[in-house]
Order: sequence, then C-alpha cells, then structure tokens
Amino acid sequence: MSHERWTPGSWREKPVQQMPAYEPAEALAAVERQLAGFPPLVFAGEARKLKTALAKVASGDAFLLQGGDCAESFAEHSADNIRDFFRVFLQMAVVLTFAGASPVVKVGRIAGQFAKPRSAPTERIGDAEWASYRGDIVNDIAFDEESRRPDPRRQLEAYRQSAATLNLLRAFATGGYANLDNVHRWMLGYARDPAQASRYVELADRITETLSFMRAIGINPEMHQEMRTTDFYTSHEALLLGFEEAFTRVDSTSGEWYATSGHMLWIGDRTRQSDHAHVEYARGIRNPIGLKCGPSLKADDLLRLADILDPAREPGRLTLICRFGADKVGDHLPALIRAMTREGRTVVWSCDPMHGNTVKSGNYKTRPFELIVGEIENFFAVHQAEGTHAGGLHLEMTGKDVTECTGGGARSVSDADLQDRYHTYCDPRLNADQALEVAFMTAELIKRERLLRGAVLPVAAE
Repeated sequence: MSHERWTPGSWREKPVQQMPAYEPAEALAAVERQLAGFPPLVFAGEARKLKTALAKVASGDAFLLQGGDCAESFAEHSADNIRDFFRVFLQMAVVLTFAGASPVVKVGRIAGQFAKPRSAPTERIGDAEWASYRGDIVNDIAFDEESRRPDPRRQLEAYRQSAATLNLLRAFATGGYANLDNVHRWMLGYARDPAQASRYVELADRITETLSFMRAIGINPEMHQEMRTTDFYTSHEALLLGFEEAFTRVDSTSGEWYATSGHMLWIGDRTRQSDHAHVEYARGIRNPIGLKCGPSLKADDLLRLADILDPAREPGRLTLICRFGADKVGDHLPALIRAMTREGRTVVWSCDPMHGNTVKSGNYKTRPFELIVGEIENFFAVHQAEGTHAGGLHLEMTGKDVTECTGGGARSVSDADLQDRYHTYCDPRLNADQALEVAFMTAELIKRERLLRGAVLPVAAE
C-alpha cells in the first residue's frame, strides 16, 4: 500500500469510517473548493520544526505535553478561554521542565480540534432519536432534527475560529506572555486550592531565584529570546478528510505535501484500519503523525501501520498515543513496545490516560482522577521494565474550573459535584487544578526515569 501512488484525494478511493453524510453532496463540494482557496493555518517549516523536536522526545532527550479540549466549540470561543488554557498549559510545562529536569515540547489540542468520532450514528433521548453530535464542525449539540443535520458551512466557521485562535496563541507565545519572568503572574486566579497554589509558588520562587542568578552573570530574557518566548504547536484528529484535503498544500521549499490545518495530525482508534481512507491520507503528508493505540491494536497491525505511515523510519514522524485504561496497560503495552523495538523503530510513546478510563455516574460521563493517574504510573512502569522511554502525555483538559472528572487533590470533585460546572460538549476534561496536579506527579516520574537511566538532561529555558 505504501508504494501506491498518493495524492491529497487518493483517500476517496478507499473505504472510510466516521465520515458524516452531507446532503446535498454538491453543497459539501462547494465548501471544500472555497476552503482550498483559503490561506494555510500553519506552515510547512513549522511542522518540520515540530518533527525535529519530537525526534528528541523519541530519543529520550525531551518530553511531549499534548493537551486541550475534547472538542472545541463555537459558543465558548473567547480570548479569555484561550488565555486561561494557555496559562495552565504553560504552568504544566514549567513544572515538567524544571521539576522533571526535561525539555518539554508543547502541542495543543486546539485551533482545529472540532470533529469527534462517535460509537453510534444516532442518539436517543426519550422517544426522539436523531443523528449523533459529531462536533461543531459537523452539526449542533442541540437535540433536534435540524440541529443534528450535518452542515458543510460549519467548516468555514471552524476555519475562521482556528485562524483567530492561532493568531492569539502566537501572540501569547512570542509577545511576552510566555516570558519566564511572568511565572508568578501565571498563578493569578489559581490560588483556590491552597495546597496546590503553595506547591506551584514554591516552584516559581525557585525559578525566580535561578533567573536572578542568571541575570547576575549576564544572561537575561532581554538578550536571550528563548527565555521570553516559547514554541507552541497545534494538533487535532484528522477526521474530516475533505477539510484536510482542502488544506493539503505543496511546500515551495521542499516540493513535498503538508497538511496546513495543524502542525500535527493524529489518526483515531476508530479510523486506523490500514487499508482505509484515514491511513491513506496520513501516509502522504510530511507532518508529524500521531496514531491512537487502543486495546484492540495487535502488534502485527501496529508494525503494518508503521510501515505505511513511516516507511523511511524518520525520527519524530510517528507518535504512538496509547489509550488502554489504567488496568489494561500491562496487558497490551509491552507487546507493542517489544514489536517496535525488535524492528528497530524509534518512535514517541505517549500516554493518553483519558479515553480508556471513562465511566458513568448517573447521567454524566466522568473520569476518576485516580484512574487517570494510575494509567500514567503504569505507563511509566512498563517502559521502565522494557528499557524504553515514556515520552509524553496526551490530555483532555481545560483552563476553566469545570467539574467533569472526579477526584483530584485537596479540592476533590465528587460525583455530586459533577452537575455544578459540567460544560464539556463531549468527553470530560481535567480542570486547571487537576491538570497541574498531573504535571507535578508526572514530573516526579520523569525525574525517577531519568535517574534510573543515568541520564543528565539539560533544563530548557522555555
């Protein structure tokens, strides 16, 4: 399959899963033609830079932090929400970098994460049954026939929102907000949990002391750009292939095809069939590619997918995002690691502790914090036993004070609390305090892994 001729539209000749049916088809085609004339959202050089950074993760010299909304929504798009997300993401990265003594590659599930695969094509409430909600880029969350009808014009709104979000993120990342001198200001608004706040402030104080020493010897943010800016990349699941095709462009410097809708795209656990459309599309673009690995993925299938998606064995090209469930990591992950190691493949191994730990509490889907933490701990333990590198985290999280995942620290969310601020459009997300607690816990695991490997990693000033 990897030797077949590839074009941005060759996926249309393959079987396809999880794609909504648009009627009339002409309306979808018209929108896709319009999108194909729009400016790119990201650039090929940025995707190449991310691939280089991920190569360092794969070799054990950095750590990947990937996170954001389960599904972005049109209604919640605001500068404040983007700022709050970016702030907690920076806090997490600082904790991982400084406490874990590891450079952190920062990739958001943002500026394009609008579409969601669903386990069933329809949803029933009472006597009514309509099409499932598939994300704001496809249909509306309101439960009626018209709202749930797929509307291709929503792709235009998703593009506009992605462009606006990217514009603000780039300003935050390079315009001074990410300056390490602001490490204390990032804490404003997150002091509701005194234990969590004091823990972060203590770390911030240590960073400030380090910066003061660096200033004293002539190293300061004014003279060293890497101390006042950061590299921040975007990612999303490549689900709507017509949308992705419209933003697949030839890079003028290399002559290669890149997806310009996001720096990194991933293939979901429901769409990773080796002879289907989503794998066919992803094999031809040169961006870094993520592959969700669930309990049903066998080692031979993973090797087949790796041969298709990364035939040149390019460092940083392939990130395996493992989503098994806390109690299933030991049953499934070792065989995948051994198969890839046996074939001499170096990839990024990332832990998605969210999707395999979803449970029901009354009318709410939730994720117990102890299961999320348990999967991360088990993920690191397996890699330690196999002599490989636990390379990253993939989280559904928000900068808002939501009550969607139960448990988590001094301000633990109970089952009864779920109704208070359950705002997600799809799956439950970690709130800011829970996300920061995950970062502290993971930093300790990274530090332990580094000491066991005898590695001395540089502390990145970013």
